[in-house]
Amino acid sequence: MLDKVVIANRGEIALRILRACREMGIKTVAVHSEADRSLKHVLLADESVCIGPAPSVDSYLNIPVLIAAAEVTDAVAIHPGYGFLSENADFAERVEKSGYVFIGPRAETIRTMGDKVAAIRAMKEAGVPCVPGSDGPLGDDGDTNLRLARSIGYPIIIKAAAGGGGRGMRVVHAEANLLNAIALTRTEARTAFGDDTVYMEKFLEKPRHVEFQVLADGEGNAIHLGERDCSMQRRHQKVVEEAPAPGITPEQRMEMGERCAEACRRINYRGAGTFEFLFENGEFYFIEMNTRVQVEHPVTEMVTGVDIVKEQLRIAAGEGLGYRQEDITWTGHAVECRFNAEDPKTFLPCPGTITQYHAPGGPGIRVDTHIYNGYTVPPYYDSMIGKLIAHGEDRAAALARMRGALSEVVIDGIRTNIELHQDICSDAAFLAGGTDIHYLEKKLGL
Repeated sequence: MLDKVVIANRGEIALRILRACREMGIKTVAVHSEADRSLKHVLLADESVCIGPAPSVDSYLNIPVLIAAAEVTDAVAIHPGYGFLSENADFAERVEKSGYVFIGPRAETIRTMGDKVAAIRAMKEAGVPCVPGSDGPLGDDGDTNLRLARSIGYPIIIKAAAGGGGRGMRVVHAEANLLNAIALTRTEARTAFGDDTVYMEKFLEKPRHVEFQVLADGEGNAIHLGERDCSMQRRHQKVVEEAPAPGITPEQRMEMGERCAEACRRINYRGAGTFEFLFENGEFYFIEMNTRVQVEHPVTEMVTGVDIVKEQLRIAAGEGLGYRQEDITWTGHAVECRFNAEDPKTFLPCPGTITQYHAPGGPGIRVDTHIYNGYTVPPYYDSMIGKLIAHGEDRAAALARMRGALSEVVIDGIRTNIELHQDICSDAAFLAGGTDIHYLEKKLGL
């Protein structure tokens, strides 16, 4: 087993990793910016190293400093968490070339799956269904691109090959707007990602976002842990997630889950990963693979009993998968609400000091957060401050527990989006299940 791990992240995921390491007898090193000295995991870790000023580019995105932190603490591995450098192939490569274990996929896998065009090509070869599209990057010939769009059928969406997080995409409803949309998306992609490669796909009008969790050991063994529904989104950012997805049959789960696992075997995938799909009219369409642990991994843990972070650590240590597919069962239903330090109406970030914090409790309730009384939420990073997860014997029971837990939460001193979650969890369409990815924005009038 790994002796000592550097946690190259912050906030709730850093604390989540620390707890998993503690249970497994692994020593931890917390790296932190000057603004994050008071983070809970920094206070609890076996060792801590300040890696620079508050701006991420000078701290959590500074590859040489992160590797140096492993060197000075005599650590053997680095866990990137999610966000920051978790899907940066150059980081993974430099970690392993420096003699440390990267707790995640191999660099070449991250590089392939991070390029959306290459990822779609790999998935088609593995038999995973994809959205009809250009099957490759768009060239500069306008007439060719116009013909291609006509063959796919409007509306279509232009996407950056290196995009993610809702950036680098533009929907086109009419042919007259196509060439300008391609040019604008290229410019945006070049500015945001340093790569102006774009491709074209059919734009699905009312899809749901359904994703499959996988685990693989990099030696040809892979399993899936079922699906999650993450359709409740605002500006392509997930707000509420649940497992299993409403309306997905056990037969669909096993068929698509096995296709994802088989894709992992074909690309020799290592670690935890997520295949993201658009789901419409009973059909799945692959959109991307996230080569890291997801924010929403707790709902899968609650319904399967599998500790995904511990499995990441075991796989990285060379112990292989701790489960076979036949070991995986799904019990009940789980829902997760992401808590953000933001105005519930304008969604503007609201950093500041938490004057009072009270966590909810009761059967089936889990809270993943790094906040505490007196903690100051800094203005430099993502506004998410925690996640509330509720598990019940079925979806109705899980949502009832979530509503109860939301009524118990107290976070004073800053504004949060708890009010929004209370509204969502009492919304008739959401309670019925199966809302599409545009529902929340329409509800909010965005």
